[in-house]
Amino acid sequence: MPVFERTSRYPYPRATVFAWHTRPGAFARLSPPGMVTALKPHTDGINVGSEAELLISHPLVAGLLPGVPRRGVRGRAPLGVRWVVRHVEFVPNERFVDEQVTGPFKSWRHEHEFADGPGGSTTITDRVTWELPVGLPGGLDQALVEMQLDGLFAFRERQLRDDLDLHTRLGAGPRRVVVSGASGLIGTQLCALLTSGGHEVVRLVRGSARGHSDAVRWDPAAHRLDPAVLDGADAVVNLSGHSIGGRFTRSHKGKVLTSRLDATATLAGAAAAAKVPTYVQASAIGYYGPRRPGELLTESSEPGEGFLAATVRAWEAAAKPAVDAGVRVAHLRTGIVLSEGGGALAPQVPLFSLGVGGRLAAPDAWFSWVGLDDVARAYVHTILTDVVEGPTNLVAPRPVTQQEFATTLGRVLHRPALVPTPAFGPKLVLGAEGYDEMIDTDQRASAVKLAGTGFWFAQGTLAEALRHALMR
Repeated sequence: MPVFERTSRYPYPRATVFAWHTRPGAFARLSPPGMVTALKPHTDGINVGSEAELLISHPLVAGLLPGVPRRGVRGRAPLGVRWVVRHVEFVPNERFVDEQVTGPFKSWRHEHEFADGPGGSTTITDRVTWELPVGLPGGLDQALVEMQLDGLFAFRERQLRDDLDLHTRLGAGPRRVVVSGASGLIGTQLCALLTSGGHEVVRLVRGSARGHSDAVRWDPAAHRLDPAVLDGADAVVNLSGHSIGGRFTRSHKGKVLTSRLDATATLAGAAAAAKVPTYVQASAIGYYGPRRPGELLTESSEPGEGFLAATVRAWEAAAKPAVDAGVRVAHLRTGIVLSEGGGALAPQVPLFSLGVGGRLAAPDAWFSWVGLDDVARAYVHTILTDVVEGPTNLVAPRPVTQQEFATTLGRVLHRPALVPTPAFGPKLVLGAEGYDEMIDTDQRASAVKLAGTGFWFAQGTLAEALRHALMR
């Protein structure tokens, strides 16, 4: 059977690196969004007998293997292949092993071995032994799998090194953080980053919390939240809000605005009453309006026009009860988040992969982007330090033009980026108003304030962010 092996080195003691792998959230941090969805998380961490049920959405296993059943998750997650894995060996500070129970491979065994490296560092050797149910001619199957494994473990190496660096630099003791919107694109990574760093997370959910020890039910539409939930909390993070993706109908816009105002009124009021030290709220550079050509947008810039700008103004203002109570309040005005798991990048990748991708707006229009993992780390930085307060742009330090974005994405994917995307496609999905506010934009936002608080961007250039998000 083919064997893939990769060794990576980390400048931290072996006990520190191994302990990180034993914590909740570690697997989520090592799983690229858009490739792996946890249907049922590991039942007992990495201990022997622990099982997880996963949905693998990568084309290599979800689309290229014949005869493998595919499924979605509650009608919302992408199609993929069900994969059940079980941990079969565990030696503290030395190794752990997982194997496939059922899934796309004929067999799969992943060994993780930890050893001391020079100067107090740690080496991890990942060894994967695998076999496909159906071979392809000329050894093509082995080449395809090894190419994807190489990209996956390069992603994991960068992720682990940057996460360990963040936790080491912050050096904060365990905190208790209450998070709403924890199941979203950002929330999933934020909660995993916090728990893998040894912090406690309480997730606010609108559905049933039965069977989830870290979840508490709330009802933001009715402004209901048990005050006891915030007892002993060090921070509250508000990521709640109806997705802005969709046609800008009256109904859709009403849900976008109302969901944000209801959640903020509930959480900010509760944080004020409980005197929680820190309240961090999602916000957006939509505050500045869709087009501000020739301007460098800082936190002191005037608000713009349009539905999203008005929504963000009202959203931030709704947190005033917490501000008035002396709570440290930070509004993270986030730019365009890059991830294959959702947001603006995900629908562009298939087009570029087919060779028909291109810029979405005017070639010289500015595009203020930020990598998903830098977003999660910026939230943790904001939570665990006391230096981020008020409106703060959460964008990468090097915005690009629309033409630069398309050219760089094409280069990363080894595809052309010559033909602009026709406007009728996005307009069909979003409507004319949605296209005007979300696609035909020109926003050059400054990251100076956030960088001045000591935050370090792991993905400072667009090429770095795209290679990481796309496992290249």
